[in-house]
Amino acid sequence: MKWDRPSPADRRIAWLLEPAPRSWRLVSLLILLTVAVSTSLRSNWGSDNAFVVKAADALLAGVSPYEDKRFLYLPSAVLMAVPEALLPQVVLRWLLPLGMTGLVGLGWWAALRLFSVPVRSRFAVGGLGLFALAYKPYLNLVLIGNWTAVSAAALPVALLCAHRRNWGAAGLVVGLAIACKPMLVPVGLLFVLARQWRGLAAAVLVPAGMSLAGALLMPSPTLFFTKTLPFLFQGQDAYALPWDASPIAVLPRLGVPQPVAVVLAGAAALAGLWAVRERWRRTDDADGGELRLAETACMVMLAAFLVSRPSFDHYLLVVLPLLLASGVREGSAPRSPWFWAALVPQLGGIPWPSEFEHKRRAFRDCLALCGLAGLLGWRASPSGRVTLEVVRTTGSPPRTEPECAATPVQTGSRTAF
Repeated sequence: MKWDRPSPADRRIAWLLEPAPRSWRLVSLLILLTVAVSTSLRSNWGSDNAFVVKAADALLAGVSPYEDKRFLYLPSAVLMAVPEALLPQVVLRWLLPLGMTGLVGLGWWAALRLFSVPVRSRFAVGGLGLFALAYKPYLNLVLIGNWTAVSAAALPVALLCAHRRNWGAAGLVVGLAIACKPMLVPVGLLFVLARQWRGLAAAVLVPAGMSLAGALLMPSPTLFFTKTLPFLFQGQDAYALPWDASPIAVLPRLGVPQPVAVVLAGAAALAGLWAVRERWRRTDDADGGELRLAETACMVMLAAFLVSRPSFDHYLLVVLPLLLASGVREGSAPRSPWFWAALVPQLGGIPWPSEFEHKRRAFRDCLALCGLAGLLGWRASPSGRVTLEVVRTTGSPPRTEPECAATPVQTGSRTAF
């Protein structure tokens, strides 16, 4: 007789996929609302969003938005910020934190749908509440109102469309996100690997067309090329440098020469691109393509974050909803203890030494970025995975599956939605 006994990990996942009690839903909602409301009451709310609103105000006043060297987005972002510029500050103070919360929640919902996780499960409800409570970059994102939240919502939604064989819609979602903030530009590599040229065209033409329209409406649009791009390529000045978590910015602060830091970060990014190719080329029988899509896209973004200037702490919010939701699948990154070890530097409530706080917090953020990139890169390599082969003993009948390899159980039902 053959006994299929689920492992402790499978039993825990099965428990997490059961419907969450009403108390869990209330507590999770209370956490999200508390973060949003407490942010609205602080004096330094929306500091990053203010740069985009200021650019929209400049456009309405007939001044080029690129007179401000800190406005680093495409001209299309100016058009999208005009509705915010027309709102009173007292209204924006309450809407912006709720909007940031909603965008992150949308990304979490799409990541759950991608992996067929019921949205009312303990995993879905408790995961979002715990994430908002313990993950410090989430609190920072809601506080400053950075438009990274748009990318955090758009990437899972785009992958969900791609998994449903609607690559055109995926390209449209990515294109709209790039029009807001050009963070998802590296995701174009995913369309190239999948040979989805129509989706790639949408991801390119949508922000290009919107940027052209924005440039035609503003005076001196060429300042984007003569003033903004040179400032961006030179890296951050003293204002933002202490928060830049990219290895190119952190290593020189630790005594590494700048050219050496650039070479090291470039080599790490190239290794990440190799991992992207290896992960895309590998298909798993137990995976319907969701894990392959998610891990490839996340590896693309992490490789870009290693060399981009800047790379702030909240950038990881673009990939974390996908990675966390993939934890319901056997062999995913969250099943490794090293995944959680990489996130420890960014957890809230840990009494870090004073030298790692305030303007040196970027050291911990860089460690988390490199840890996640290294883990996914190692897992993408052939040596990073263990495959169980069929075992036969003399005199035993042939088996199509070893007794120690239980057939993976689907983690959720698509009809649950």
